[in-house]
Amino acid sequence: MEVKIPPKVTPNAFKKILAIGGKKCLRVAVEGGGCSGFQYEISMDSDIKDDDIILSENNCKVIIDPISLGFLSGAIIDFKEELIGSKFVIENPNATSSCGCGTSFSI
Repeated sequence: MEVKIPPKVTPNAFKKILAIGGKKCLRVAVEGGGCSGFQYEISMDSDIKDDDIILSENNCKVIIDPISLGFLSGAIIDFKEELIGSKFVIENPNATSSCGCGTSFSI
């Protein structure tokens, strides 16, 4: 997939990464699976690979592998705090549908 618009990371997401990650980065990946065909894999990682794409602000990094990047064109990576819990969320304009929990999607 072609990356037309790079993904963006909100200031709120960068703030949370710094708070919980120490020297680790937030890794965002797209994998096959989930109830809608693709699913997001979000984890803290200190292993940056040579071909990873790095989005950074104030020494805080989000890393995305080149294959996942194609699925995240124009996406917004954010951190939301709600009454039922808090989590990193991805608003992906490429997703044509998603499951109720928001972790899987189809294109």
